[in-house]
Amino acid sequence: MKQNELENYLWGAATLLRGVIDPGDYKQYIFPLLFYKRICDVFDEEKELSEKETGNDYAEYHRFKIPEGSHWKDIRRISKNIGMAIQKAMETIEKTNKDVLYGIFGDAAWTNKQRLSDEILIDLIEHFSQKKLTIQNVPDDKLGDGYEFLIKKFADDSGHTAAEFYTNRTVVQLMTKLMDPKPGESVYDPTCGSGGMLLNCALELKRQGKEFRSLKLYGQEINLITSSIARMNMFMHGIEDFQIDRGDTLKNPAFIENDELKKFNVILANPPYSIKRWDRNSFEHDPYGRNMFGTPPQGCADYAFQQHILKSSDKKYGRSVVLWPHGILFRDQEKEIRRKLIEADLIEAVIGLGPNLFYNSPMEACLLICKNNKIKKQKNNIFFINAINDVENFNGLSYLTDINISKIYKAYKNYMDIEGFAKIVSIDEILKFDSNLTISLYISNVGNYKNYSKEIDIKKFIKEWKKKSNSIKSEINNIFNYENK
Repeated sequence: MKQNELENYLWGAATLLRGVIDPGDYKQYIFPLLFYKRICDVFDEEKELSEKETGNDYAEYHRFKIPEGSHWKDIRRISKNIGMAIQKAMETIEKTNKDVLYGIFGDAAWTNKQRLSDEILIDLIEHFSQKKLTIQNVPDDKLGDGYEFLIKKFADDSGHTAAEFYTNRTVVQLMTKLMDPKPGESVYDPTCGSGGMLLNCALELKRQGKEFRSLKLYGQEINLITSSIARMNMFMHGIEDFQIDRGDTLKNPAFIENDELKKFNVILANPPYSIKRWDRNSFEHDPYGRNMFGTPPQGCADYAFQQHILKSSDKKYGRSVVLWPHGILFRDQEKEIRRKLIEADLIEAVIGLGPNLFYNSPMEACLLICKNNKIKKQKNNIFFINAINDVENFNGLSYLTDINISKIYKAYKNYMDIEGFAKIVSIDEILKFDSNLTISLYISNVGNYKNYSKEIDIKKFIKEWKKKSNSIKSEINNIFNYENK
């Protein structure tokens, strides 16, 4: 199947739900059905290959087992109570493959006929039945791209909830390049959403021709359907060495070793910002020592997530990049925590990005990069990059071009002052500014506009303005006089 054909096919399933359920809920039904169809088609493909090579259908040929009566074709034969049949088949498949698929289909209300009638479900099943989603017909890379296409489309239709499971993929590409994951390293996202950051690390190594399967991917996500989408996303891309757990990262971190937080080489994250409903009291007495710089205020858990990330970072090779709103750089209520973080010399760089890069939010974004064991020239310094103007906008959505990403990445790697764009600032100087990390305090982007501005004579400007104003008034009077005639 060609890529555009695949995308039209996948999105066609979602259009069948228009007017039936809220667009924000499409993903609860479309992704599980897509994954269900894929594993059944691949099961048939593996069976055919096994019988061709050995004369028998051997279990070891199957990546996932599909029990008798739970195959897609079994559901297709049913004409009533289809939701119940789908739910039963999915539960049976999960239990049969419990080590890898338990809970992967989420908790959609398949049996609620007021939401999804038998007629709608028949239409969905028949739509998906039009194409064979075998590996030969749709390889992992192609289906993975189609899956990401759907995630983006659902984000576009989901309004304010999109940010809960989707991060601007051009920002993810930049974050991945900045972290430069290596084969064999561990990569962690404590608020992984649909798994885009973890996945992109593996795909980046693959694009470079490096061994991407040795990358160890870990994620935690509080939302059940979103964590399921992330797991399906990995499988759809042919990634198998991963662990994505559901749960509240601040309250119950999933990855523990020897009664401590597991340590990771690379951490990428876009945490929910400024959340107010979180267990501050437990964090204040955190058994894992994540409040090493202090306990954030109840009304804003940003630095709770940031400290969790720092505490989860490998002591020798650990590095992290987190996408935040600019408020984390200067808010007074977190000043003491920020001061201790600065004094600990863990911040490597602060990169200011443009507005609208948070999904469905006009806020300006920034990247906070931290690293254990900074190299000599970076010690006792923080590198600021002001890339607020290096962003493009199309149909109200902002994104980074390859040129934008390359410019920011090269500046970060070169680690040297660039007038109007990048500057190395000592920690002592930052502490004199009361631990304020606001980028404009240390570097101005005025230089970015010097080719587009010119000095003007203010008297001449006012004269021209009055002349044009009088001309406009005259034109308006002529229009009214003409209408009165």
